[in-house]
Amino acid sequence: MNEKEIMRKVLKFQKGEITEYKIYDKLSRTIKGKNGEILKRIAEDELKHYKAWSKYTGKQLKPNAFLVFFYILLSRLLGITFAIKMMERGEENAEKEYAEIKNQIPEADEILKDEFKHERMLINMIDEERIGYISSMVLGVNDAIVELTGTLAGLTFALRNTRIVGIAGVITGIAASLSMAASEYLSQRSEIGGKKPLKAAFYTGTAYIFTVILLVFPYFLFSSYIISLSITILNAILVIFIFTFFMTVVRSLKFRKIFIEMLTIGLGVALTSFLIGWGVRKLLKIDI
Repeated sequence: MNEKEIMRKVLKFQKGEITEYKIYDKLSRTIKGKNGEILKRIAEDELKHYKAWSKYTGKQLKPNAFLVFFYILLSRLLGITFAIKMMERGEENAEKEYAEIKNQIPEADEILKDEFKHERMLINMIDEERIGYISSMVLGVNDAIVELTGTLAGLTFALRNTRIVGIAGVITGIAASLSMAASEYLSQRSEIGGKKPLKAAFYTGTAYIFTVILLVFPYFLFSSYIISLSITILNAILVIFIFTFFMTVVRSLKFRKIFIEMLTIGLGVALTSFLIGWGVRKLLKIDI
């Protein structure tokens, strides 16, 4: 690797460090307590790395304003843990590039160790309440997809009337969400030192209702039961994709395996319910 290529990479690293410093610094100023202190420490590390690279480049760089805005917004919408873990995923791509120049720049090895050990240790220390309730949200989303997608598929081919199916789906969804929230509340009440029962119930019920809305609304927009069911299934796949992505990012898990597992279960139940609905229609000769 020639000197020009090395300098290009170092400038890229320097730009990344000052951008991440700005993000962590801004977050630390808006969050109080332990999390704010941890973010401040990470910001200081990023600034230290930036200054180390600046010794080689002799330049002072400005942070990427778009990325700063994007990650701050992401932290507001989906939580600081998700935003930071997304940043961490981007940093993993830089690991090979660090390794490529450490022979020419010995300090790169020290920065690499600090970047991928110390900072990750600090990130894992962040305690965000909503992340502790992921299992409750998983319960709500997964149960809504499995139960309601199956119910809608069965009713669709049994009744073939989108308005009736939509109304039945809303009633079933609301009743099921209240039931799931109550079950989660009682479950957490019985556990010692677990999550707060009311909050666990809230996260479960909210996740269920959100999924119900996405699955049912096509039946109120289209008169064709085929189109309605098709959009519902696409929405179910979208919900599974989004929630699996969120969960695997904050928990540092592999996306593909969990996504395929949830997709297989959800759509498998929908297909089974479709066959049951079709069979009931034929057997009872229902015509609506």
